[in-house]
Amino acid sequence: MEVRLSNMTAAKAIGDAVRTSLGPKGMDKMIQTAQGEVVITNDGATILKHMAVLHPAAKMLVDLSAAQDIEAGDGTTSVVVLAGSLLGAAEKMLAKGMHPTLIAESFLKASQKVVEYLTDISTPVDLKDNASLLRAASTSLNSKIVSQYSTILAPIAVSAVTRLLTPTSSNVDLRDIRIVKKVGGTIEDTELIEGVLLNQNVIGSAGGPTRMEKAKIGLIQFQLSAPKPDMDNQIVVNDYRQMDKILKEEREYLITMCKKIKKTGCNVLLIQKSILRDAVNDLSLLFLSKLKILVVKDVERDEISFLSSSLGCKPIADIEAFTEDKLGYADLVDETERSGARVVQITGVKNPGRTVSILCLGANSLILEESERSLHDALCVVRCLVKKRALIAGGGAPEIHVSRLLSQHARTLKGMEAYCFQAFADALEVIPTTLAENAGLNPIAIVTELRNRHALGERNAGINVRKGLVSNILEEDVVQPLLVSTSAVELATETVALLLKVDDYHVTR
Repeated sequence: MEVRLSNMTAAKAIGDAVRTSLGPKGMDKMIQTAQGEVVITNDGATILKHMAVLHPAAKMLVDLSAAQDIEAGDGTTSVVVLAGSLLGAAEKMLAKGMHPTLIAESFLKASQKVVEYLTDISTPVDLKDNASLLRAASTSLNSKIVSQYSTILAPIAVSAVTRLLTPTSSNVDLRDIRIVKKVGGTIEDTELIEGVLLNQNVIGSAGGPTRMEKAKIGLIQFQLSAPKPDMDNQIVVNDYRQMDKILKEEREYLITMCKKIKKTGCNVLLIQKSILRDAVNDLSLLFLSKLKILVVKDVERDEISFLSSSLGCKPIADIEAFTEDKLGYADLVDETERSGARVVQITGVKNPGRTVSILCLGANSLILEESERSLHDALCVVRCLVKKRALIAGGGAPEIHVSRLLSQHARTLKGMEAYCFQAFADALEVIPTTLAENAGLNPIAIVTELRNRHALGERNAGINVRKGLVSNILEEDVVQPLLVSTSAVELATETVALLLKVDDYHVTR
């Protein structure tokens, strides 16, 4: 019993920690990492990921938030707050002497009912209906630090995801959307780019070109520098003629490689970052600039698949395999300046893959990181609508509606199960209560009025945080994907059921 209580207390503490950041008027957290970096964020998953959590039960809530982030991408704070509330309800019932297994089973049954009720009140959405997608993306952005820019970021998120859609697609891989962050300008300058953007800049130190029309792009994974043995060794040269010979050999080796590259007609070279030796040295850069080849180095390993699918070129691992059929073709590769930030843009790609690039600008790195996280959440919301094409109201309306229906259903049940269903219904009210609290309203008055309005049949009545009253939330365009709410309820209930069934705790050596 002691272990169970300690688990619940720890998990509820995590719920209370992120509770203040729920909703459009939620507070932001400032986190200092072990490396001394500062992160300012409103995103539940990010807050918990950076927290130094030691208690194993509390770690489960951190994983819960991460699971919601993967499944839906939004609602990472709500899911933890909901789990905390359900644990509070379970604790009261345990104190009355109910068996934990019974509570856990009843909660799981109740969560299935909740998902049914939520599906009933949802409205189907067509992916061609841009206005609905925009409303959902804007609602997600409204609770973030960058909320005043939601009119700019929401359309970007919607068009980025809709570009990746095929008529049959039931999911979108967000790895096909690249967000390039550059410090400079303001968030207003963030834009969706035609073509492909690179994170790296053109190497101009050896006097090579920085702009290339009719580009033939090669993506290489080998190094343009002198070969190096696997083991460290030293060569003692006691004759300067030998020294000249070594340098001459190196020049020969590099010239041969550069000429082979030029022979295929390649005029833009993207070089993968290397940890064994320099990916490219000054001498080879000089040769490449003389051959009028534009060079971009330090391409990360995880970018290779994105670039090869975007540009239609194949990664080349060896100079002998460097042939023309592995090159990608584009009209223009150019390094341009946008609001003080230099970016390499590739436009007019001949056979482009289904990928999108977004240029994300901001005044400093803190704002930039948060802007990227917010944009990611908005992209996830649109992706949720691709997975499950239905919208429901926001602002605490669905929770109160479902809570009412669940209470009515509980009255038809007998015995302990009825108690558990009623407790689950009451626990759902934590979302509207927290929304009201964070907006500085009186939670009791607001939630009572909400219940009243729902009892009178207004099932879209929700908390209008901006005006501080209860109104029809659909008219305020506050909507969220059905998947966000259903997955939050399912995941939270599963975690709570798991915690309830734990009755002892052992440390192994």
